Order: sequence, then C-alpha cells, then structure tokens
Amino acid sequence: MRCDRLWRNARLATLAPDQPGLGEIDDGVIACKDGVIVFAGRRDQAPAGLDAERKLDCDGRWITPGLIDCHTHLVHGGDRAEEFERRLCGASYAEIARAGGGILSTVRATRAATEAELVATALPRLDALLAEGVTTLEIKSGYGLSLDAEIKQLRAVRALGQLRPISLVPTLLAAHTIPPEFANDADAYITLIADTIIPAIAATGLAVAVDGFCESIGFSPAQIRSVFAAAARHGLPVKLHADQLSDLGGAALAAEFGALSADHLEYASAAGIRALAAAGTVAVLLPGAFYGTHETHLPPIDLLRRHGVSMALATDCNPGSSPLTSLLLAMNLAATLFGLSVAECLAGVTRAAAGALGLGASTGTLEAGKDCDLALWDIERPVELVYRMGFNPLHARVWRGQ
Repeated sequence: MRCDRLWRNARLATLAPDQPGLGEIDDGVIACKDGVIVFAGRRDQAPAGLDAERKLDCDGRWITPGLIDCHTHLVHGGDRAEEFERRLCGASYAEIARAGGGILSTVRATRAATEAELVATALPRLDALLAEGVTTLEIKSGYGLSLDAEIKQLRAVRALGQLRPISLVPTLLAAHTIPPEFANDADAYITLIADTIIPAIAATGLAVAVDGFCESIGFSPAQIRSVFAAAARHGLPVKLHADQLSDLGGAALAAEFGALSADHLEYASAAGIRALAAAGTVAVLLPGAFYGTHETHLPPIDLLRRHGVSMALATDCNPGSSPLTSLLLAMNLAATLFGLSVAECLAGVTRAAAGALGLGASTGTLEAGKDCDLALWDIERPVELVYRMGFNPLHARVWRGQ
C-alpha cells in the first residue's frame, strides 16, 4: 500500500470507542492518503508493503486526534471586561444581563462592527486555539439578532475558514436573547426567527445547525420549541443552551427534538438526563463559563455517567462568561472543578466533541476512514495534557494530512 504521508515511531492515543482507555498504542504508525487516515495502529500490524512519499519520524512523541472545540462564540465585537470587574464586586451574570449588559452589550458592539472588523478581531482567538492542536471548531452567531447582522456574523465565520486550515462548523444562534427592538414582544421576535431568519439562513447554507438559549434571561421552552420546529422544517439539526442557571426542562426539550447536544446543564434534572440518554444527545460541559460566572451548582456528572450520556468539553469562548481560548485549560478546569477523569477529558475534546457536532463518522478518533486531523505532543504521558496550566506542549498540528 502506498500513501501520501506516514507517521512512525509514535505513541498513539486513538480514542477509538472499541479500545480500552484512550486506545493507547506503543510503536504506532499512522498512514494518510488524500487527507484521510488509511491505517492507524501498531507498526507490526501495518499492511504489508506500506510505504509513503513522505515519512515522518515522531521520535516517540504522542499523537492524539486533532482537538475539537464544539461550543464557541468566537466571532463578536468588543469585549466585556467591565462586566468582569462588576462580577468581582458581587454582581451576578443574570443581574448584569437584566440591567442591559451581558449579551446585549455584545450585540451593540457586533452590530456596529463591519464584517472585516469581526474577522480581524476573531483571528487572534482562532490562532490561539489552533496553536493548541484544534482542528475542528464550532462558531455560533447570536450577537446580531437581526437577519442582516446574523448573516454578517456567519459570513465572518466563513471568511475565517478561508484564512486558516481548519474545519469550521457555523451555527445559527438567533435565539440568544431578545433584541432591544423587540424588548416588549419576545414572541414576535421568535416569529421572525422561525419565519424569516431560519429560512433565509438555510437557503444560503451559512449555518449547518440551529441553537437556542432556554433560560429565564433567554427564551422559554415554548418559544424554543417554535424555533426548533422551524429548524426541523428546513432540515437543520439543533442544539441547546440548557439548564445553565435554572432547571426549565431544557435537557428534556433538547432530547425531544433529537438535539445533537445539550450544553451547560448545571441545573439539569434526573429526568432530563434520562431523556438525553434515550435520545443519544451529547452533553457539552463548559467549565470556563462555570468558573467565569462564579457558579457553585455543579452539573450532574454522576447522573451523566450512570446513564451513559456522552460528555464533551468546550471552551465556550465568548466575551462575557468565558473569555477562554485554551482547550487545554478547559480540560484542567473540567478535571479540577467537575471531577472528570483524564480519559473523560481527552474523549471530551475529541470523540465526544465530534459527536456533539454530528461529525462522529469523519473525525474525533485515529481510525481508518477518518479525516487525518492530528495533534503531536511533546509529552511522556497523556495526563500531562490535562495536568498542566498555561503550558502548551504541542509539537505539530496536522489538518487533513497537511
């Protein structure tokens, strides 16, 4: 078998679901052809005659799947550093939002920015994630809250994908908060989303999924149900910011619509977790937001484990509650604050994160047939990727074999 590239003398953490632990392999080999893995495994099990145009000696380094950040708000105008100071003085995230700050302050800044300005300010955040081995990244809209402004955000996402070698997953989050022009008529805004914004975005292909914020400072379950019904009519899968600040039954609502993921989940009930398990919906844990909002109510990790719900991790990179551009630090926070194991953390930013984006068939593990997205690490043990803070041991990042 002849391929394009061959990585040899490597230690692999395949994260393959049919292998124990991390799927660790000593003296491993990865072969790639046309951007796709054709073999990943032990050298002595490689196909006879395996050869490549380019052979790379990894000198015993570890290779994991390229990391996946499955929940970000990377594209936005302005910042919310002033709100950070207010939270230090005791103001809560909900109090700031109700006083006109929070998401609405970012909406004002994003509406005022040009598409080019949104791209320019997002690039450093994107580059920080790429520098830690991220090869797939979800980016939500939700700071425009009008058709034109949401399109502007999503066009900026598309532009980022043309500037950097990465797989970007654009998500429409028009149901993020109530825009000021609809302050006294949230239902009318929901109608605009369902009847105008979703159909227009579906027609352009600018987003591949629809998200919503089901919360007392966001939208009610009934309103989100209208948004999700519209998404279904236009063939777009859904995901949900669910049960972050209170239990409004968001987890069960996400499960009702077969959502790809339910995200946050600090206040999710046992019934909600059971519903996620039955639906096969991935739970996305966001320790950066938990930390940034000074939350103390832990997500129900034991319930998620008990019911076999797949747990992904993400940065939730956003200007307010989680100005975090390090997926490595997100793993450390998840282990320290939520009690996740090393294996759960690493699966959370690879295999489970791929599932949360509906990409489990193409990425997230080192297996034949998957995209050749790799991260090579200068470490002795995988635990180092979770253990360290503020230290980046990435040796090389590979996207689609390059």
